[in-house]
Amino acid sequence: MPLLALDTAQGALSAAILDGERILAHRFEVRTRGHAEELMPMIEAVLADASLTPGDLTALAVTIGPGTFTGLRVGLAAARGLALARALPLVGVTTLEALAAPVEAEKGEAIAAAFDAKRGEVYLQIFDAAHAPLSEPMIVALDEALGHMPGEAFVAVGTGAALIAERLSTRGVACRFSDAPPQPDALAVARIAVARLAAHGPDRFRIAPAPLYLRAPDAKLPGGLDPVLG
Repeated sequence: MPLLALDTAQGALSAAILDGERILAHRFEVRTRGHAEELMPMIEAVLADASLTPGDLTALAVTIGPGTFTGLRVGLAAARGLALARALPLVGVTTLEALAAPVEAEKGEAIAAAFDAKRGEVYLQIFDAAHAPLSEPMIVALDEALGHMPGEAFVAVGTGAALIAERLSTRGVACRFSDAPPQPDALAVARIAVARLAAHGPDRFRIAPAPLYLRAPDAKLPGGLDPVLG
């Protein structure tokens, strides 16, 4: 039951194919631009690594945000196209869920998954030690982050981890850094998707997921109009 997962939402590009718990193929590279040009070659590469064709896939997964507007559209467009062409279920996974998934938290710790959103803000989501969400994904000012974080001990992960830890330490809250990568990885996305398909069945994922935008776009169309978001 091969599942292909994609991530293009933040500062990396990755693709992975799982068959249950077995990793058939996985590629990851740090990349801040060029996702649109490199995604399809990477998909072709992981399919070749796994000795599969697109017709062998039984499900898809993709990150839905928060992330860059262009990056999100690249991954979602590719995943939606493949899902439509093959009538496959498509599971949407947030970048913060994918970021938190590899983190090992100790007893009594919560996981703070955070991306630097610039302008003194972070994209933030809190999970318990078993990776169950304790909050919704949000964008918050650094000075307000502590008010959204339950408990007194955290392990932080992501490009916003140092920013969160600095604020927490000044308030006497224990915070350490995870060894997990600071970017989402399609391998984590695939594992989350496999678990959701097993729990809920494929029919729940027949409608393509929408992108998760937590901040309005900076770009303006001629005349000052906002661009249309997907």
